[in-house]
Amino acid sequence: MAIRLLDIALSALVLLLTAPLLIVVALLIKVTSPGPVFYRAVRVGRGGRPFRMCKFRTMVVAADRMGPTITSRKDPRITPVGHFLRRTKIDELPQFINVLMGDMAIVGPRPEVPEIVARYDDTLRRSLDYRPGVTSPGTLHFAIHEEADIPPGQDAEEYYVRFLLRPKLERDLAYLDHRSLGGDVRIILATLRYVLASLCGRAIPASH
Repeated sequence: MAIRLLDIALSALVLLLTAPLLIVVALLIKVTSPGPVFYRAVRVGRGGRPFRMCKFRTMVVAADRMGPTITSRKDPRITPVGHFLRRTKIDELPQFINVLMGDMAIVGPRPEVPEIVARYDDTLRRSLDYRPGVTSPGTLHFAIHEEADIPPGQDAEEYYVRFLLRPKLERDLAYLDHRSLGGDVRIILATLRYVLASLCGRAIPASH
């Protein structure tokens, strides 16, 4: 209950404080790329229930029909503004609406598309016992160490499932099986530190 109350309070605060930024980003997307401002993607949530996750659109319209579901850093489908939004994680801000709605938590395994979840084994399926999150220990680790990019010439989805997904979710589960309010706060602060470093164009290792 305490963690859920923290999620609600922080999400409302983030959306309130970043409202001017959200408006500017929405205008930038609208004037630099044809299509909607938001991308509402089907993801699998707690208990295997699907929900629509909200993000700022960072790719061309119908990108999901033009290539794999997994995106690499140099994916040609990403718009010029989209590269900046992804690098700084600003594209993730609308997900705090999902947190308020109860579909997501601030800390939890990143939600995956149904096609990826269909490939889960019993170990990975345990991640569906928890609300998916905006950030997580595994996601933060891979982002900081820049290990989440897909090597050239590799099938993006296959490489992600075989070499990135398992270690990421295992790291998440190791924390979530013993999670605490203080632990969530530390992960949130580490994520904020990483985002601020990205905005400044510097890579600063997180403390956890």
